[in-house]
Amino acid sequence: MTILSIDASGAAMSVALTRSGAVAYETYLRGGPRHAVTLMEAVERAFEPFALSPTDIDLYAVVVGPGSFTGVRIGVCAAKAIARATGKPLLGVNALEALAAGSYAPTGLTCPMIDARRNQVYAAAFRMRGEGLPERVLEDRACAFDEFLSAIPEGEDCLFSGDGAETHRAEIESALGERAWFAPPHTGALRASSACHIAASRAGEAGDFRAVSPHYLRKPQAEREREARRSDGQ
Repeated sequence: MTILSIDASGAAMSVALTRSGAVAYETYLRGGPRHAVTLMEAVERAFEPFALSPTDIDLYAVVVGPGSFTGVRIGVCAAKAIARATGKPLLGVNALEALAAGSYAPTGLTCPMIDARRNQVYAAAFRMRGEGLPERVLEDRACAFDEFLSAIPEGEDCLFSGDGAETHRAEIESALGERAWFAPPHTGALRASSACHIAASRAGEAGDFRAVSPHYLRKPQAEREREARRSDGQ
């Protein structure tokens, strides 16, 4: 099976191609031009080394969030457009699951954390299965950083990954001490190849592009601020 996955849900943009379970191609760009400028060019470049066309892909996958509202929309819209044009199945992949899969911990918990700003995080906790796939322990949540820490089961060693872990590393170390471990930079970031790995295990769930939608967890900041102003005016 040939899978192409897209991630534009955070600060980095990533596109990966796997063939028969092996990573054949991946691009990862952080800190460059906006995702809207670079994403489709990156997708096109993934086909070139193998002389593939978009219709040669068996399954498309896209990271649907949680993450940046704008980035998630860009990635999901691009993937849906490709799937619609080619008639190929599309699967949405959870950002926190993909992040956990890329920073595999054989024991204890894997705790991916995405920085949601203002001391907030998108976070979850997983126990990893032998095939490198995450099994949920804590559901996705958008919450204050310390609220997530308090939800982690007592006594568990935890591997933290993602930019949320980078932002709050000092507080995590202070709260959990030797129970806290941190994924190194090359495994602690969300990569499209991890989304491919999850998509391969769930290929039977893929379907029509219309069934895929963003996974936001909370309303955009502008909408929250507008609701707050309305509430204050009452």
